[in-house]
Amino acid sequence: MSTELGIFRIIRVKKDDSMKSKRITTAKSILGLVGITLLAGCSSLDAPKKLEPVPEIRPGILQGYLPVKALPDSLALIPSPPTDGSTAFALDKDVSSQSLALQGTSRWDLAAQDADLSFPAAAGTFSCVLNAPISEEETPNLYRLLRRTVADAGLSSYSAKNHYNRTRPFVLNNKPICSPADEEALRSDGSYPSGHTAIGWAWALILSEISPEQTDAILARGWAFGQSRTICNVHWQSDVLMGRTTGAGAVAMLHSNAEFIAAIDASKIELKAVRDKGLKPVRDCKAEADALLEYPSSAPWPANK
Repeated sequence: MSTELGIFRIIRVKKDDSMKSKRITTAKSILGLVGITLLAGCSSLDAPKKLEPVPEIRPGILQGYLPVKALPDSLALIPSPPTDGSTAFALDKDVSSQSLALQGTSRWDLAAQDADLSFPAAAGTFSCVLNAPISEEETPNLYRLLRRTVADAGLSSYSAKNHYNRTRPFVLNNKPICSPADEEALRSDGSYPSGHTAIGWAWALILSEISPEQTDAILARGWAFGQSRTICNVHWQSDVLMGRTTGAGAVAMLHSNAEFIAAIDASKIELKAVRDKGLKPVRDCKAEADALLEYPSSAPWPANK
């Protein structure tokens, strides 16, 4: 599995985050987990404790919890992609055609926002459905949990991506994508399965465990995150469906890792503390909800939600 490809090349490190990353790489001073003993004895933290260092595998990308050899093998896990002339590929093309109708809409704009996996931007993806902000300042354990699982879920997709090297829809239809700055990298990165979708679905499953009372809303947002990839014109529907399978496999494997389990426990405490303070998401949740209602009414299953 290569970290030189696709999602790891197109994650755009923000200017302030890039400077921070350089300091982290040089001084090894990034944040890590608060000791579970301390967390278990406290209902809230007055000053978040600095966490143990975690190295970056690329600028802005933290090392995951799992060694590469422990990740799910997507080539063994999922079937081969639909072939030209098959019923499945006809569905892929139908979904792609219908999704193009959303270009220029607020749903298209949300797909562009979902395409950005850099932090701190990506930390807000689920903040509206959680009704709470996720930030390095207020929820350092949860923030880092999301950052680290980018590598676990994203890398899980690469054995199949590299093997099949499937052509992306925008290469065939010559239509715009919602993240034009990523186009060059995506042209040489296999489409099947969707790494973004694997990451988004992994996040949804993890956050459902952290905040189980909001599971339905969290999973719905995770589903929409994957559909953003077809709307963005960078993935086929079958890429998205198998991306969810790959992400779920990564989460299953993560539950064998004690450090991941500790991060889940710490994140539950942090999220409760944020809610006790009455802190609200920084995103425009009304605009996001309205955008999620926009999809072609004639779109075929499963893109009709």
